[in-house]
Amino acid sequence: MGETCVPTEPKRVVTLSAPTLNNALALGVKPVGSTYFYQSEFIRSPQSKEIKFLGRSQPDLEQMLLLKPDLILGWEVTGREIYSLLSKIAPTALGKWEGPLSWQEHFNFVAEVLGKTEVAQAAWKQYYHKIEKLKEAFGDRFQSKKISFIHLGFRGIESDTNNSFAGSILKDAGLQRPDAQNITAPGGILSISEEELDKADGDVLFVATWTDNDQEFLAKLKQKPLWQRLQAVQQNRVYIVSFPNWTGGSLLAANAVIDDLFKYLVNSP
Repeated sequence: MGETCVPTEPKRVVTLSAPTLNNALALGVKPVGSTYFYQSEFIRSPQSKEIKFLGRSQPDLEQMLLLKPDLILGWEVTGREIYSLLSKIAPTALGKWEGPLSWQEHFNFVAEVLGKTEVAQAAWKQYYHKIEKLKEAFGDRFQSKKISFIHLGFRGIESDTNNSFAGSILKDAGLQRPDAQNITAPGGILSISEEELDKADGDVLFVATWTDNDQEFLAKLKQKPLWQRLQAVQQNRVYIVSFPNWTGGSLLAANAVIDDLFKYLVNSP
């Protein structure tokens, strides 16, 4: 898509995805507008107020034009097809996205474009410091434990495997996954039928829901014998977590996942 000249200190940034938005916020930059699917998809902070909603996947270009951005920032998967239109509104920088494990690269890309590389280095230092503190708090308690993560949605029951956002954080934390989830899968996602519910089992089970329908699905699932036979269920080690956080693809979301690991694996009885 060619080279783009971006302002050295952009003041009116528009972002084209929730991960890009969250990365900008983590770097101390408040965009004037952004696309995202739901408000809960971006991590709340004092900076996140009054960010104009520009649509879910594709932005409302007329609304964007009214914001008079001086930089449009996103990733190729959402902006490639309309790049020529975007670049007529403001300089546009789109980072590569080669799957869920690109989340770290995308954070560094956003930092480079915004001229915030030193801030990014400090943020990564803080992230890995939290990881080390988490490992210290674990001690050897989880060396032989399997940590499962599933989410419920319109596609049914799914688990994020090793090559996923959540999978990469669990790996950083030194946690093992159940055998069925300890794989590389297309898009980092493993589909699980209700008949295969044993693939969701582990010593600890994290379950993410998003919508009211997802919560209703979970309530019905809990009534089924296959669910009640799960080891994590019988041991009362099932924890409900935020879908936007555990699938968020940003450094803010990653830190939220680590906070959950502290909350449920360290601080819970």
